[in-house]
Amino acid sequence: AGGQKGWNWFASKASTDGHQLAAYNVPHFIAQSIKFDTKYNINNLEPVANWGADPAVLIVPKDSPFNSVSDVVAHAKANPGTITVSGAGLYVGHHIAHLQFERAADIKLKYIPAGGGVKAMKMVLGNQVMAGFNNLSDAYRQGDRIKILGVADNQREEMFLPDVPTFKEQGVDVDDSSVNFRGIMARKGTPQEVIDFLAERVHLMFQDQKVAKKMKAGGSPLRIMTRDEVLAMWAERQPYLEDLLKGLD
Repeated sequence: AGGQKGWNWFASKASTDGHQLAAYNVPHFIAQSIKFDTKYNINNLEPVANWGADPAVLIVPKDSPFNSVSDVVAHAKANPGTITVSGAGLYVGHHIAHLQFERAADIKLKYIPAGGGVKAMKMVLGNQVMAGFNNLSDAYRQGDRIKILGVADNQREEMFLPDVPTFKEQGVDVDDSSVNFRGIMARKGTPQEVIDFLAERVHLMFQDQKVAKKMKAGGSPLRIMTRDEVLAMWAERQPYLEDLLKGLD
């Protein structure tokens, strides 16, 4: 359900005293609120702070003839719709990255929603698809079992994949709109003084060295953002995703 059940419950039934909080994942919950009849959207949830940003990466099997994003683009232009690409599901970060890639490179790919990131990764490892989009953290843990061709973000991930260029560096204008931003949120109606209290302290908690160490061990990029920064990011994502997803069933 990609978080839908939990977020539907949270947006409609969670307490507004600050004692019940939820984790968010953008672009997931925003895209789902656009495409499905959900009880949640950016207007009835209150971000507290952001702890992580896990970009989508384009991956291929270890023995694939593709060694760069340009190789994939060239093949796709010569053979429209023949490159199979796995991803966790519809209207999640992997799907967003796929749609951005198609639009920016003016190509047509065949996206296969696998029903989860693990299944999507197994499809690449087993040569069931020609390529895939997956989380950087999950791809990083695969080591040399796969090839990582490009990072769908505005900058390289210097800590984990310093040698893997972004799509932009390879001439394809894919930005950070598919990056899995993860953080904590409260339900709309929570008193402002409670939100401010949480925003200050949770932001500090995410800067704890023990937290950073655990994130690094799992290959998960840490990107700490304040409440105001998250509010701005949510507001920017909403119209962009509305446009990107327009016309899709």
